Amino acid sequence: MDTTGLTSFIRFVVCGGGVGLLSSGAMLLLAGPIPFAVANALVTVVSTLLATELHSRFTFGGGERASWRVHVKSGLTLAVAYLFTTGAMLLLHAVRPGAGPWWEQAVYLGASGLAGLGRFAVLRLVVFARDWKVPTVSVVMSIT
Repeated sequence: MDTTGLTSFIRFVVCGGGVGLLSSGAMLLLAGPIPFAVANALVTVVSTLLATELHSRFTFGGGERASWRVHVKSGLTLAVAYLFTTGAMLLLHAVRPGAGPWWEQAVYLGASGLAGLGRFAVLRLVVFARDWKVPTVSVVMSIT
C-alpha cells in the first residue's frame, strides 16, 4: 500500500473529514440538550475512536485494526483537540454572545480542521510511525 505523505494526507482528509462532518452534526443535536463542553467531550471521544480505526486500516497503510496501544497514543491527542475546539467555541461566545448555529458550525469546523492538521502530523510521525530506514553514510579513513 502506498504510504507517501501526500497519499496519507488525502486519506486522512477523507476519513477524518467524514468523521468530522458526522461529529459536527452530532454537536448540533447534543449541544442544546446538554452543556456544550459535555457534548464536545462525548463527540470527541467517539469520533477519535472511529477515526483511529479508519486511520489504522486505511490512512497510514496498516490494513489492520488499531491495537489498544495505538488507541491510547491517538487518544492522547484527544485532550489537545478537545481544548482547542472548546476554547474556540468559548471565545466565539465571549466575543459574539448571540452567535447562531451557522457561526458555531463555522468556528467548530475551522477549529476542528486546524486541530486535524496537528493530529495528522502527530499520528503520522509518532502514533503510526513505521521503522523508516534512514540512509547512512560510511566514512572509511585510511592512515598511510
